[in-house]
Amino acid sequence: MLDNGSIGLILLSAAVGAVLAMPFTGWLIIKNGSRNVTLTAGFLFVVIVPLIPLMPNFFFLMALFFAMGITTGMLDVAMNAQAVMVEQQYGKPIMTSFHALFSIGMMLGALCGSAFVNFSSNLFLHLSIVVFFAVVGMLWSRYHLIHDKPVNTSEGPAFRLPSAALMSIGVIAFCCMLGEGSMADWSTNYMEKIVKAERAIAPLGLSAFALAMTIGRIFGDGVRAKFGDKKLLIASGFIATAGLSISLVFLNPIVVIIGFFVVGIGLSTMVPIAYSISGNVKGLQPGVGLAMVTTVGYSGFLFGPPIIGFLADWQTLRIAWLFVVALFALMTILALRYKS
Repeated sequence: MLDNGSIGLILLSAAVGAVLAMPFTGWLIIKNGSRNVTLTAGFLFVVIVPLIPLMPNFFFLMALFFAMGITTGMLDVAMNAQAVMVEQQYGKPIMTSFHALFSIGMMLGALCGSAFVNFSSNLFLHLSIVVFFAVVGMLWSRYHLIHDKPVNTSEGPAFRLPSAALMSIGVIAFCCMLGEGSMADWSTNYMEKIVKAERAIAPLGLSAFALAMTIGRIFGDGVRAKFGDKKLLIASGFIATAGLSISLVFLNPIVVIIGFFVVGIGLSTMVPIAYSISGNVKGLQPGVGLAMVTTVGYSGFLFGPPIIGFLADWQTLRIAWLFVVALFALMTILALRYKS
């Protein structure tokens, strides 16, 4: 069994791979088109996943997660560049609807994990079954993605450091995605070891969080169009902070699951708004602007869970999540200062 620190190192290797890949994915998109990058990265990821239980030792597992990080980093930038182009064609906010499908996938993944645990299934079989359906989805999507053509790099820079305005949006995304990553990787552990929930019930906390993210993102575009980015960012920050605080104060499984649900509602629209803003910056290709903010923001999604692991080994997981509460408060302050 791996301790919290070992799990943190494995997650850190994925983080390093993703953050190294993201800044250059904008260049790859300009050279090859976001459709080609999306498909290539997606197929590479699903091929790697079933290999997890076959790794002979800890160091091979770290190397595998590093490769997974590279593919997820490329995929995140490229598929959101596709989403920005669709949003531009529609002429109205639809980014959160795309991110709702990400949340649906996370929710189904948690439910599948709970089911396979109940059936005491082999992990390789579990992952292979999930990957089969993922491959089917990838094969279907290749016929429906926008065929964007490579462009001349003289039309705009392929790589830039974030401007001050984009950095502010990136930090909001960082805080939000650190919370998302912590929920994805540590909520079940928190339910089992801190809340003392039964093993079959523990994944339901993540399922509740993912369900809330899905609900928030399904209706988020309409709320965003009605109230605007700033008001929605501020309200979302307050809601997420309150939800996680409830889950840390009250250790009843039902209350914690409700708290996780509230966190999901709060976080649901923040990253889609950040991606939409960064993908529509004048003078930049969508993939380039997205690469800037995604690199800053996604580093929270990937570096956050290992940080939580190290803090949990030093203190407890409950204390470690106070760090996440503090970052939620920070993103709320930045939202208050945001100028739309």
